[in-house]
Amino acid sequence: MKPIWIIVALLAGSFLPIQAGLNARLGKAIESPIQASLVSFIVGGLALLSYILIARQQVSLVGLKSAPVYLYVGGVLGAFTITGIVLAFPKIGPAMTFGLVVTGQMVISVLLDQFNILVSQQQSINTWKVFGIALIVTGVIVIRKF
Repeated sequence: MKPIWIIVALLAGSFLPIQAGLNARLGKAIESPIQASLVSFIVGGLALLSYILIARQQVSLVGLKSAPVYLYVGGVLGAFTITGIVLAFPKIGPAMTFGLVVTGQMVISVLLDQFNILVSQQQSINTWKVFGIALIVTGVIVIRKF
């Protein structure tokens, strides 16, 4: 595993609660969490478009046209994720929100690995992975209780 990807993943994860807090406050300011999610996606889209233009990356229109339609569901899932977090964050707090987000991510990730869905290499469920998920669930319970 390359250290740079570990750092990138850690940063991406650490930015989620900050993004959620900012989006929740934006939702309150404009009086609509749904519109705040839309603004978040628009700003993010503009940031990515700027990067593509600055880096002079080529966009493959052939690839866009030939990709199976179900692959575009990722955008819908992203919108649901961001909006769900924006809605939950002010109601249950950042620790509980992201405890549950991480729990969901780990359960689905292990299942995707096990059943070789959307991954490049199948990795079986084992006792350690189940133990790791149990620890995360325990952490969520502890956060909820205290």
